Amino acid sequence: MELEKIQELNQKVKGFLDDSEGKRLFELAQEAVKLGPALEIGSYCGKASLYLGAACKAKNRSLYSIDHHRGSEEHQPGEEYFDPELFNPLTGQVDSFHIFRKTIEAAGLSKHVIPIVCRSDVVARNWATPLSLVFIDGGHSYTAAFTDYNSWVRHIMPGGYLLIHDVFRDSGKGGQAPYHIYKLANASGMFTELPMTGTLGVLKRRHYSDIPADFPGNDS
Repeated sequence: MELEKIQELNQKVKGFLDDSEGKRLFELAQEAVKLGPALEIGSYCGKASLYLGAACKAKNRSLYSIDHHRGSEEHQPGEEYFDPELFNPLTGQVDSFHIFRKTIEAAGLSKHVIPIVCRSDVVARNWATPLSLVFIDGGHSYTAAFTDYNSWVRHIMPGGYLLIHDVFRDSGKGGQAPYHIYKLANASGMFTELPMTGTLGVLKRRHYSDIPADFPGNDS
């Protein structure tokens, strides 16, 4: 699927991903998934899933898309980003899964985007498949962001990517939890920092031989 078609579809999808950030996701995923499957945490209604999924389709790979689809803290009733169209009065809960599924089906990506309706740390308990790309865009509390990072960073293969959305270096522009895990990843010595696009942090997993010997946790 051409990038222009993805961008056209995205105009109709609820979410918070800038077009330039989506384009960078698509480009990075096209490179990454040559090595293996990709995974995203926090799919919401599918804006980022379209870009990542289209890149996976082009290379005949899979995108595992994890979201409990009950909304993050800021999506709940009375909070800043609550959307009444995503609220199910029968259950009294936010439910974005039916919208996500429509997004994926409309784009013809059902064979390449694999939804996993669950918390990311629960899925990670028995995960064994190396990943070429992990995109973290789930809950933005410190606990949620750190849990997502800590649960999945070990599964990124050398040469793969860790992408983190909503990285604000200035606390006056946005929450600091994604920036916190971005700094943790940088400090680990496992990643090379690449230029950001908007609030999209881009880190590339080093090969083991490239990790400096004086970084904590390097036992080589």
